Amino acid sequence: MTSIQGWQEKGWALLHLLLLVSVTQADELLCRRRGDPENPQLSKDGDIVLGGIFSFHSRWKDRKDTYIDKPLPLQCTRLNFRGFQYTQAMLFAIEEINNSTDLLPGITLGYKIHDACSSIARGVKVALALVNGNEEVFAPSEAPCTTTAQVQAIMGETSSSPCMAIATVIGPFHIPLISHFATCACLSDKTKYPSFLRTIPSDYYQSRALAQLVRYFGWTWVGAIRSNDGYGNNGMATFIETAQQLGICLEYSVSVFRTDPPDKLQQIVDIVKASTSKVIVTFLSPSDLYVVIHKLSHHNLTGYQWVGTEAWIFDSQTAAMDRHHILDGAIGLSIPKAHVSGMREFMLDVKLLNSSSNELFIEFWETLFSCEFKQSNSSPENQRECTGHEDVTGVQNTFTDMSLMPIFYNIYKGVYAVAHALHNILRCNKTCDNKVQLDPFTILQHIKTVWFKTKEGHDVYFNENGDPAAKYEIINWQPTENGIVDFITVGLYDASLPADKQLNLQNKSLVWAQNSLQVPLSVCSEKCPPGTRKVLKKGKPVCCYDCLSCAEGEISNTTDSITCVRCDPEFWSNERRDACVKKEAEFLSYDGIMGALLTAASLFGTCTTAVVAFIFFRYRQTPVVRANNSELSFLLLFSLSLCFLCSLTFMGRPSEWSCMLRHTAFGITFVLCISCVLGKTIVVLMAFRATLPGSDVMKWFGPTQQKLTVLGFTLIQVVICILWLTISPPFPFKNIKKFKDKIILECDMGSTVGFWAVLGYIGLLAMLCFILAFLARKLPDNFNEAKFITFSMLIFCAVWITFIPAYVSSPGKFSVAVEIFAILASSFGLLICIFIPKCYIILLKPEKNTKKHIMGKDTSL
Repeated sequence: MTSIQGWQEKGWALLHLLLLVSVTQADELLCRRRGDPENPQLSKDGDIVLGGIFSFHSRWKDRKDTYIDKPLPLQCTRLNFRGFQYTQAMLFAIEEINNSTDLLPGITLGYKIHDACSSIARGVKVALALVNGNEEVFAPSEAPCTTTAQVQAIMGETSSSPCMAIATVIGPFHIPLISHFATCACLSDKTKYPSFLRTIPSDYYQSRALAQLVRYFGWTWVGAIRSNDGYGNNGMATFIETAQQLGICLEYSVSVFRTDPPDKLQQIVDIVKASTSKVIVTFLSPSDLYVVIHKLSHHNLTGYQWVGTEAWIFDSQTAAMDRHHILDGAIGLSIPKAHVSGMREFMLDVKLLNSSSNELFIEFWETLFSCEFKQSNSSPENQRECTGHEDVTGVQNTFTDMSLMPIFYNIYKGVYAVAHALHNILRCNKTCDNKVQLDPFTILQHIKTVWFKTKEGHDVYFNENGDPAAKYEIINWQPTENGIVDFITVGLYDASLPADKQLNLQNKSLVWAQNSLQVPLSVCSEKCPPGTRKVLKKGKPVCCYDCLSCAEGEISNTTDSITCVRCDPEFWSNERRDACVKKEAEFLSYDGIMGALLTAASLFGTCTTAVVAFIFFRYRQTPVVRANNSELSFLLLFSLSLCFLCSLTFMGRPSEWSCMLRHTAFGITFVLCISCVLGKTIVVLMAFRATLPGSDVMKWFGPTQQKLTVLGFTLIQVVICILWLTISPPFPFKNIKKFKDKIILECDMGSTVGFWAVLGYIGLLAMLCFILAFLARKLPDNFNEAKFITFSMLIFCAVWITFIPAYVSSPGKFSVAVEIFAILASSFGLLICIFIPKCYIILLKPEKNTKKHIMGKDTSL
């Protein structure tokens, strides 16, 4: 209860105090800046004043606010020589302009430069101090508490995050903020940061250039470490987006800030240690990078290929901090080298810095020369006393290091951009119009449209986003024998060129991690060679995959192919599956063993038939020849010779004429042959009938009728063949489906009905002949030819019945061989069964070649 009453009393006291202050302000009619006044660390009066925000310190002491007492001012620690260098570069440009008779003649530029202490909050505070000033302004009670800007433009800050905060605050007032080192692509957004400009390219281009650089060396599996601020987060986001488009995968992406606790840093170390990627892409400020490599050095994590940005890749201070050589062989992008005549000498002259606050200059001097002006009891024994006359040229440290001359040149260009804009606004010729009222908005618009050349001949201009043209040098860290790192330019990147010409690496030997001359390999999976395709691993990024061989008939002729391409129908994949080769054309040729054997059999059958025909002709007057209808015998022998010869048409490469000839010739010759056998069978039957008393059968089936019968049966087959050839004739065909790796050259039947009609008709005649011969089997032995015809027809039918399944199931050229074998087998069957017994009697048993024996009257045998 007592505590509640105490809080009520405090509340009433606070309300009374606020009312008192408001009444006092209304009475005095004064506009005062809230908070403590912020005085610049470095200043000089002038007709027009420019502001500057640089970090003379890199740290500040942590404090615990009680929210009861007024917070104490920020106490900055750890002097940062880079901030003094940036200041000197700005002062050099201002001094050059003030001494110029061509630019702003008669106008003197002044400056007010504040220390931001690498603190975003302090950066915003001093920016408002530059805009508002510390002066009290009298104003009527009805009027708003406003005043003109104290500075016409602000140079700085160095990092992206402070610039984002400052630009957000001063943007509505249109105060130009020109940064020399803030590269975040987000700052190009003019809706958020309308008054921000810069003389260093946007990270949009740097991120894309880094991705192209990584892809150029074939690194598709990388890790990423970024600063946990606007610079690192936005830069890495653009890099990841571009990397994914180029087929690059990130194994991990972690953020770090220099004030992170040890356990957070240990997590990063564990991630790097467990990773399989050998390349680390960074978007880190130098201070954050130092924290990372310091932690990695405790675990001896060396051998990684580092890829860096302009923030540290050309910074000798960063190289000096890398005592464990973790960054050796690093490669990255840097602002192109620059030389400004007179700047180095001016920057090493610290006289102008003496106009700064006495406390800051003393701290600068003591740190620069490692001495103290006033020795105290706590001073080290070896600490020497400062005299004030020390020579800067005898010192080697960050302040005398000019490796960041391109960045100093950016500040120089920024100051000159403001000066050229003012020159145009004040309509300067030999003199300037001092009566022109300056306002920040007009100055901002003129800065956006300036286009001029520096004294070194470089064009300076801004695009619609307030960014300059993007050009980078590719830098490689190459350690020397004495331990010093040489920053070697090994290539260029120009975003203004076509996409395929932007990245240009020179033919220089590069040094990689651990002083290796071999390009490091950093991939999740080895490249898939030609003949294979990539198959993604489940649950893994697209860069992690297995390599599977292409299936038969498919190829891939490029490395890391995603798919296998099927070969054209007439081609087939080779053994390596990396090329399509023309399929082997297969057909039954005369050159092969099988073709040669079948050809020999065909010719042998033809010759045998000719020999038999010669024997029959030679002994044509003998009873054996005359008793068996010599005319039909000779016609049968002629048709058999054609049957043997027609098998040759089935061999060789199929052509249009050979396809039509082989089946029609086969059909007609076989019908002629069977017709002759059928005629002989009928003759046997008729002859038997004629021996009966009173029979006149032979009168109706004499030689003329026999010839007409053979002709009639053959003409039917000829008609069938003509219809077949007219409607749908056979044609040469490339069969690519039966075998995967071969092309079967064969004859397509055209009309299967026609083909089976031809075979069916032959089969019909053969069955008829077989039946008639079977009926004549009981005739007298010596006269009877029917038993030989029966046996020959039995062989004929057996061959062609077994031919059908064998033909259908035989692959490729073997189906043609089966058809030829059937032709030859059936032809040999007819030749052997019908004619060989007669030749045996004619040649070896002439005693049986008598009329008596034929008539069955020779009882001696």
